Amino acid sequence: VQLQASGGGSVQPGGSLRLSCAVSGATVDSYSIAWFRQAPGKEREGLACISSENGNAYYADFVKGEFIISSDNVKKIVYLQMSALNPEDTAVYYCAAGGGYYQSCPGLGPNEYDHWGQGTLVTVSS
Repeated sequence: VQLQASGGGSVQPGGSLRLSCAVSGATVDSYSIAWFRQAPGKEREGLACISSENGNAYYADFVKGEFIISSDNVKKIVYLQMSALNPEDTAVYYCAAGGGYYQSCPGLGPNEYDHWGQGTLVTVSS
């Protein structure tokens, strides 16, 4: 499976952005797909995952409903809609595939995911 993240860019505080993760080499429901981010000098942290078992979404507690993960199985794209962005959200955002066909999300730890996209940079500043 190959993953390609896109949609990053510069946005003002309070703004919104939608990231896309294009999946190739497999169907979207072959793996659970998750979004991570890594800010400069910080560890990579998991944000959200969408399950290959039933399409249910799981979020990190700190996301607080401001990030929404969804998938378009026909287009084979997993989205991360982000709103109310603040400068602390500045990071490189990655999508990753893990688990397997018809399985629940393997969690939001980076070590649970075997396949990674190249990342897309999100910068939040005024």
